[in-house]
Amino acid sequence: MQEMSEVFWGMFLTTTIGLLLALSKVCYKSKCSTIDLCCVKITRNIEAEVKEDLELGNTEESKK
Repeated sequence: MQEMSEVFWGMFLTTTIGLLLALSKVCYKSKCSTIDLCCVKITRNIEAEVKEDLELGNTEESKK
C-alpha cells in the first residue's frame, strides 16, 4: 500500500512541475505587458524582452 502512495506523489509532483513550466513558457511568449491573476498583478517591460529576443535570434542565426 505504501508503494502506491509513493508512485502517486511522484507522478503528482512531476505532473505539477511540468504544468508550471509549460504555463511559464506560455506566459513568457504571450508578451502581455500586464497580467492580473487573483490578487497578484505583474507588469513587465515587453519592449526590452522583444529586443533581447531579437538579439538572441540574430546571434543564433549567425552561428549556423
